[in-house]
Amino acid sequence: MAKKRMWSTILLTVSAAVLFSGCGSGSGSAQNAAGGGEAGGSGGTLSFYTSQPEEDAAKLVEAFRQKHPDIQVETFRSGTEEVVAKLQAEKQAGQVQADVLLVADSVTFEALKEQDMLKAYKSPEAGKIPSELIDPDGMYAGTKVIATILAANTDKAASLPASWKVLGEQSAKSQAIMPSPLYSGAAAYNVGVFTRSDAFGWDYMQALKNNDMTVIKGNGAVLKAVASGEKTYGMVVDYMVAREKEKGSPIDLVYPEEGVPVITEPIGILKDAKNAEGAEAFVDFVLSEEGQKLAADIGYTPVREGIDAPEGLKSLDEMKLMSADLKTLTAEREEDKKKFTDLFGG
Repeated sequence: MAKKRMWSTILLTVSAAVLFSGCGSGSGSAQNAAGGGEAGGSGGTLSFYTSQPEEDAAKLVEAFRQKHPDIQVETFRSGTEEVVAKLQAEKQAGQVQADVLLVADSVTFEALKEQDMLKAYKSPEAGKIPSELIDPDGMYAGTKVIATILAANTDKAASLPASWKVLGEQSAKSQAIMPSPLYSGAAAYNVGVFTRSDAFGWDYMQALKNNDMTVIKGNGAVLKAVASGEKTYGMVVDYMVAREKEKGSPIDLVYPEEGVPVITEPIGILKDAKNAEGAEAFVDFVLSEEGQKLAADIGYTPVREGIDAPEGLKSLDEMKLMSADLKTLTAEREEDKKKFTDLFGG
Protein backbone atom coordinates (compact mmCIF):
# COMPACT_ATOMS: atom_id res chain seq x y z
CA MET A 1 0.00 0.00 0.00
CA ALA A 2 1.39 3.41 -0.91
CA LYS A 3 2.35 5.75 1.90
CA LYS A 4 -0.35 8.30 1.01
CA ARG A 5 -3.02 5.61 1.01
CA MET A 6 -1.81 4.27 4.36
CA TRP A 7 -2.10 7.69 6.00
CA SER A 8 -5.58 8.06 4.51
CA THR A 9 -6.57 4.74 6.01
CA ILE A 10 -5.47 5.95 9.42
CA LEU A 11 -7.60 9.12 9.27
CA LEU A 12 -10.63 7.18 8.12
CA THR A 13 -10.33 4.50 10.77
CA VAL A 14 -8.44 5.57 13.79
CA SER A 15 -8.38 6.58 16.87
CA ALA A 16 -4.40 6.96 22.04
CA ALA A 17 -5.97 6.57 23.82
CA VAL A 18 -2.17 5.02 25.69
CA LEU A 19 -2.07 4.09 27.47
CA PHE A 20 -1.92 7.02 27.26
CA SER A 21 -2.65 5.77 26.57
CA GLY A 22 -6.47 4.60 27.48
CA CYS A 23 -3.03 3.90 26.33
CA GLY A 24 -1.76 4.19 29.93
CA SER A 25 -2.69 3.04 33.35
CA GLY A 26 -3.30 4.70 36.68
CA SER A 27 -5.87 6.89 38.36
CA GLY A 28 -6.76 10.51 37.80
CA SER A 29 -4.39 13.15 39.12
CA ALA A 30 -3.94 16.89 39.14
CA GLN A 31 -0.59 18.58 39.20
CA ASN A 32 1.08 21.91 38.64
CA ALA A 33 4.20 21.62 36.51
CA ALA A 34 7.16 23.87 37.15
CA GLY A 35 9.98 24.85 34.87
CA GLY A 36 12.04 27.66 33.49
CA GLY A 37 13.54 28.90 30.26
CA GLU A 38 12.63 31.34 27.55
CA ALA A 39 9.49 33.35 28.08
CA GLY A 40 6.59 33.00 25.71
CA GLY A 41 2.93 32.09 25.47
CA SER A 42 -0.17 33.67 26.87
CA GLY A 43 0.37 33.20 30.59
CA GLY A 44 -2.23 32.09 33.07
CA THR A 45 -3.26 28.54 33.91
CA LEU A 46 -3.81 25.81 31.34
CA SER A 47 -6.01 22.79 32.14
CA PHE A 48 -4.70 19.69 30.35
CA TYR A 49 -6.72 16.45 30.24
CA THR A 50 -4.94 13.34 28.94
CA SER A 51 -4.83 9.55 28.91
CA GLN A 52 -1.06 9.41 28.49
CA PRO A 53 0.82 7.50 31.19
CA GLU A 54 1.45 9.86 34.08
CA GLU A 55 5.24 9.91 33.68
CA ASP A 56 4.97 10.71 29.95
CA ALA A 57 2.42 13.45 30.54
CA ALA A 58 4.72 14.98 33.17
CA LYS A 59 7.67 14.99 30.74
CA LEU A 60 5.55 16.67 28.08
CA VAL A 61 4.31 19.33 30.49
CA GLU A 62 7.82 19.98 31.82
CA ALA A 63 9.21 20.46 28.30
CA PHE A 64 6.34 22.80 27.41
CA ARG A 65 6.96 24.82 30.57
CA GLN A 66 10.60 25.22 29.59
CA LYS A 67 9.35 27.05 26.49
CA HIS A 68 6.44 28.81 28.23
CA PRO A 69 7.34 29.41 31.90
CA ASP A 70 4.54 31.97 32.20
CA ILE A 71 1.89 29.25 31.71
CA GLN A 72 1.00 27.08 34.69
CA VAL A 73 -0.31 23.64 33.65
CA GLU A 74 -2.82 21.64 35.67
CA THR A 75 -3.05 18.01 34.50
CA PHE A 76 -5.81 15.48 34.89
CA ARG A 77 -5.01 11.99 33.60
CA SER A 78 -6.85 8.72 33.48
CA GLY A 79 -7.97 6.22 30.86
CA THR A 80 -9.59 7.75 27.80
CA GLU A 81 -13.08 6.59 28.74
CA GLU A 82 -12.81 8.06 32.25
CA VAL A 83 -11.38 11.33 30.91
CA VAL A 84 -14.30 11.64 28.51
CA ALA A 85 -16.78 10.74 31.25
CA LYS A 86 -15.35 13.60 33.33
CA LEU A 87 -15.73 15.99 30.37
CA GLN A 88 -19.33 14.89 29.84
CA ALA A 89 -20.13 15.40 33.51
CA GLU A 90 -18.61 18.88 33.37
CA LYS A 91 -20.63 19.64 30.25
CA GLN A 92 -23.85 18.57 31.98
CA ALA A 93 -22.95 20.86 34.89
CA GLY A 94 -22.28 23.71 32.45
CA GLN A 95 -18.65 24.05 33.55
CA VAL A 96 -16.16 22.30 31.25
CA GLN A 97 -12.79 22.71 32.95
CA ALA A 98 -10.40 21.39 30.29
CA ASP A 99 -8.63 23.69 27.86
CA VAL A 100 -6.75 21.09 25.85
CA LEU A 101 -7.32 17.36 25.41
CA LEU A 102 -4.92 14.60 24.35
CA VAL A 103 -6.41 11.10 24.44
CA ALA A 104 -6.19 7.82 22.59
CA ASP A 105 -8.16 7.94 19.40
CA SER A 106 -9.93 9.90 16.70
CA VAL A 107 -13.20 8.07 17.37
CA THR A 108 -13.31 9.85 20.71
CA PHE A 109 -12.60 13.19 19.06
CA GLU A 110 -15.20 12.57 16.35
CA ALA A 111 -17.81 12.02 19.05
CA LEU A 112 -16.81 15.25 20.81
CA LYS A 113 -16.85 17.07 17.48
CA GLU A 114 -20.41 15.87 16.83
CA GLN A 115 -21.36 17.25 20.25
CA ASP A 116 -19.88 20.65 19.32
CA MET A 117 -17.39 20.47 22.20
CA LEU A 118 -14.22 21.26 20.22
CA LYS A 119 -12.69 24.49 18.97
CA ALA A 120 -11.18 24.69 15.48
CA TYR A 121 -7.47 25.47 15.43
CA LYS A 122 -5.09 24.96 12.53
CA SER A 123 -1.61 25.02 13.99
CA PRO A 124 1.23 26.55 11.93
CA GLU A 125 3.16 23.36 12.81
CA ALA A 126 0.60 21.22 10.98
CA GLY A 127 2.37 21.73 7.66
CA LYS A 128 4.88 19.06 8.66
CA ILE A 129 2.19 16.61 9.78
CA PRO A 130 0.58 14.45 7.06
CA SER A 131 -2.71 16.14 6.20
CA GLU A 132 -4.52 12.80 6.43
CA LEU A 133 -3.88 12.81 10.20
CA ILE A 134 -5.50 16.20 10.70
CA ASP A 135 -9.24 16.75 10.95
CA PRO A 136 -10.25 18.77 7.85
CA ASP A 137 -12.16 21.20 10.07
CA GLY A 138 -9.15 21.69 12.35
CA MET A 139 -10.78 20.16 15.41
CA TYR A 140 -7.94 17.75 16.19
CA ALA A 141 -4.63 16.40 14.89
CA GLY A 142 -2.82 13.11 15.44
CA THR A 143 0.34 13.37 17.53
CA LYS A 144 1.90 9.89 17.28
CA VAL A 145 1.41 6.38 15.90
CA ILE A 146 0.54 3.69 18.45
CA ALA A 147 -0.17 0.12 17.36
CA THR A 148 -1.81 -2.55 19.48
CA ILE A 149 0.36 -5.64 19.16
CA LEU A 150 0.75 -9.11 20.61
CA ALA A 151 3.11 -9.29 23.59
CA ALA A 152 4.63 -12.54 24.84
CA ASN A 153 6.61 -13.49 27.92
CA THR A 154 9.73 -15.07 26.43
CA ASP A 155 10.31 -17.28 29.46
CA LYS A 156 6.88 -18.86 29.14
CA ALA A 157 6.08 -18.87 25.40
CA ALA A 158 7.69 -21.72 23.44
CA SER A 159 8.16 -19.29 20.54
CA LEU A 160 6.85 -15.93 19.41
CA PRO A 161 3.46 -16.41 17.71
CA ALA A 162 2.80 -14.91 14.29
CA SER A 163 -0.99 -14.57 14.53
CA TRP A 164 -3.66 -13.08 16.76
CA LYS A 165 -5.32 -16.50 16.63
CA VAL A 166 -2.92 -17.82 19.28
CA LEU A 167 -5.04 -16.04 21.89
CA GLY A 168 -7.87 -18.50 21.24
CA GLU A 169 -5.67 -21.61 21.22
CA GLN A 170 -5.03 -24.13 24.01
CA SER A 171 -1.52 -22.75 24.63
CA ALA A 172 -3.14 -19.48 25.73
CA LYS A 173 -5.86 -21.07 27.88
CA SER A 174 -6.17 -18.79 30.95
CA GLN A 175 -2.82 -17.28 29.90
CA ALA A 176 -3.87 -14.20 27.93
CA ILE A 177 -4.89 -10.70 29.03
CA MET A 178 -6.27 -7.56 27.39
CA PRO A 179 -7.32 -4.04 28.49
CA SER A 180 -10.96 -3.16 28.98
CA PRO A 181 -12.76 -1.01 26.38
CA LEU A 182 -14.68 0.50 29.29
CA TYR A 183 -11.44 2.21 30.42
CA SER A 184 -9.00 2.30 27.52
CA GLY A 185 -9.75 4.23 24.36
CA ALA A 186 -7.28 2.09 22.44
CA ALA A 187 -9.05 -1.04 23.67
CA ALA A 188 -12.44 0.36 22.66
CA TYR A 189 -11.05 1.10 19.22
CA ASN A 190 -9.57 -2.40 19.00
CA VAL A 191 -12.90 -4.05 19.80
CA GLY A 192 -14.56 -1.99 17.08
CA VAL A 193 -11.93 -2.95 14.51
CA PHE A 194 -11.61 -6.65 15.37
CA THR A 195 -15.35 -7.22 15.39
CA ARG A 196 -15.71 -5.61 11.95
CA SER A 197 -12.94 -7.68 10.40
CA ASP A 198 -13.96 -10.62 8.21
CA ALA A 199 -11.10 -12.64 9.70
CA PHE A 200 -12.26 -12.12 13.29
CA GLY A 201 -15.68 -10.62 14.12
CA TRP A 202 -17.59 -11.22 17.36
CA ASP A 203 -16.85 -14.93 16.95
CA TYR A 204 -13.22 -14.12 17.77
CA MET A 205 -14.27 -12.28 20.94
CA GLN A 206 -16.37 -15.31 21.90
CA ALA A 207 -13.34 -17.54 21.33
CA LEU A 208 -11.26 -15.33 23.64
CA LYS A 209 -13.97 -15.54 26.28
CA ASN A 210 -14.15 -19.31 25.91
CA ASN A 211 -10.36 -19.47 26.33
CA ASP A 212 -10.58 -17.60 29.65
CA MET A 213 -9.12 -14.31 28.42
CA THR A 214 -8.58 -11.95 31.36
CA VAL A 215 -9.87 -8.39 30.92
CA ILE A 216 -8.18 -5.77 33.11
CA LYS A 217 -8.47 -2.03 33.49
CA GLY A 218 -5.71 -0.65 31.25
CA ASN A 219 -2.66 -1.31 29.07
CA GLY A 220 -0.25 -0.78 31.94
CA ALA A 221 -1.81 -3.61 33.91
CA VAL A 222 -1.61 -5.87 30.84
CA LEU A 223 2.08 -5.09 30.45
CA LYS A 224 2.78 -5.83 34.11
CA ALA A 225 1.01 -9.19 33.95
CA VAL A 226 2.96 -10.36 30.88
CA ALA A 227 6.35 -8.98 31.95
CA SER A 228 6.05 -10.62 35.38
CA GLY A 229 5.08 -13.99 33.93
CA GLU A 230 1.62 -13.95 35.48
CA LYS A 231 0.33 -14.26 31.90
CA THR A 232 2.02 -15.55 28.76
CA TYR A 233 0.32 -13.32 26.17
CA GLY A 234 -1.14 -9.84 26.10
CA MET A 235 -2.96 -7.53 23.71
CA VAL A 236 -1.24 -4.21 24.42
CA VAL A 237 0.14 -1.03 22.85
CA ASP A 238 3.56 -1.40 21.23
CA TYR A 239 5.58 1.36 22.90
CA MET A 240 5.01 -0.05 26.39
CA VAL A 241 6.41 -3.43 25.41
CA ALA A 242 9.44 -1.92 23.66
CA ARG A 243 10.25 0.07 26.81
CA GLU A 244 9.90 -2.95 29.07
CA LYS A 245 12.02 -5.12 26.78
CA GLU A 246 14.75 -2.46 26.79
CA LYS A 247 14.80 -2.65 30.59
CA GLY A 248 15.66 -6.33 30.33
CA SER A 249 12.28 -7.86 31.11
CA PRO A 250 11.51 -11.24 29.48
CA ILE A 251 8.98 -9.80 27.06
CA ASP A 252 8.83 -9.24 23.32
CA LEU A 253 6.37 -7.87 20.80
CA VAL A 254 4.92 -9.19 17.57
CA TYR A 255 3.11 -7.27 14.83
CA PRO A 256 0.77 -10.14 13.83
CA GLU A 257 0.50 -11.24 10.21
CA GLU A 258 -3.20 -10.23 9.99
CA GLY A 259 -2.27 -6.64 10.80
CA VAL A 260 -2.59 -4.26 13.75
CA PRO A 261 -5.09 -1.61 14.86
CA VAL A 262 -3.43 1.81 15.07
CA ILE A 263 -4.39 4.95 16.98
CA THR A 264 -2.83 8.40 16.65
CA GLU A 265 -3.51 9.92 20.10
CA PRO A 266 -4.95 13.19 18.78
CA ILE A 267 -4.86 16.57 20.46
CA GLY A 268 -7.57 19.23 20.37
CA ILE A 269 -8.85 22.34 22.12
CA LEU A 270 -12.16 22.46 23.96
CA LYS A 271 -14.73 24.90 22.62
CA ASP A 272 -15.20 26.55 26.02
CA ALA A 273 -11.48 26.73 26.80
CA LYS A 274 -10.78 29.51 29.29
CA ASN A 275 -7.16 29.75 28.11
CA ALA A 276 -7.54 29.23 24.38
CA GLU A 277 -4.29 31.05 23.61
CA GLY A 278 -2.36 28.87 26.01
CA ALA A 279 -4.04 25.79 24.53
CA GLU A 280 -2.95 26.85 21.04
CA ALA A 281 0.63 27.24 22.29
CA PHE A 282 0.43 23.73 23.78
CA VAL A 283 -0.87 22.22 20.51
CA ASP A 284 1.88 24.02 18.59
CA PHE A 285 4.52 22.60 20.92
CA VAL A 286 3.25 19.01 20.70
CA LEU A 287 3.28 19.14 16.88
CA SER A 288 6.57 21.05 16.62
CA GLU A 289 9.92 19.45 15.79
CA GLU A 290 10.93 19.76 19.44
CA GLY A 291 7.69 18.22 20.66
CA GLN A 292 7.85 15.35 18.20
CA LYS A 293 11.49 14.63 19.03
CA LEU A 294 10.43 14.52 22.67
CA ALA A 295 7.73 11.98 21.77
CA ALA A 296 10.35 9.83 20.01
CA ASP A 297 12.77 10.17 22.94
CA ILE A 298 10.03 9.04 25.33
CA GLY A 299 9.45 6.03 23.09
CA TYR A 300 6.58 6.84 20.73
CA THR A 301 6.52 6.72 16.95
CA PRO A 302 6.15 10.38 15.93
CA VAL A 303 3.97 11.70 13.11
CA ARG A 304 6.06 14.70 12.04
CA GLU A 305 7.96 14.26 8.80
CA GLY A 306 11.67 13.59 9.14
CA ILE A 307 11.64 12.11 12.66
CA ASP A 308 12.28 8.37 12.92
CA ALA A 309 10.51 5.81 15.06
CA PRO A 310 12.38 4.73 18.20
CA GLU A 311 14.40 1.53 18.09
CA GLY A 312 12.23 -1.54 18.51
CA LEU A 313 9.08 -0.03 16.96
CA LYS A 314 7.84 -0.09 13.39
CA SER A 315 7.00 3.04 11.47
CA LEU A 316 3.55 3.29 9.92
CA ASP A 317 4.95 2.42 6.50
CA GLU A 318 6.18 -0.88 7.91
CA MET A 319 2.86 -1.89 9.46
CA LYS A 320 0.02 -3.87 7.98
CA LEU A 321 -3.11 -2.09 9.17
CA MET A 322 -6.40 -3.39 10.48
CA SER A 323 -9.09 -0.76 10.11
CA ALA A 324 -12.78 0.03 9.95
CA ASP A 325 -14.92 3.00 8.93
CA LEU A 326 -14.45 5.94 11.33
CA LYS A 327 -18.08 7.08 11.24
CA THR A 328 -19.30 3.56 11.95
CA LEU A 329 -16.87 3.15 14.84
CA THR A 330 -18.00 6.49 16.28
CA ALA A 331 -21.73 5.79 15.92
CA GLU A 332 -21.53 2.26 17.31
CA ARG A 333 -18.88 2.55 20.03
CA GLU A 334 -21.33 2.51 22.93
CA GLU A 335 -23.12 -0.51 21.47
CA ASP A 336 -19.74 -2.24 21.00
CA LYS A 337 -18.90 -1.65 24.65
CA LYS A 338 -22.30 -2.97 25.71
CA LYS A 339 -21.84 -6.14 23.64
CA PHE A 340 -18.36 -6.60 25.10
CA THR A 341 -19.69 -6.18 28.63
CA ASP A 342 -22.50 -8.64 27.97
CA LEU A 343 -19.88 -11.15 26.80
CA PHE A 344 -17.10 -10.65 29.34
CA GLY A 345 -19.00 -9.02 32.19
CA GLY A 346 -18.44 -5.60 33.73
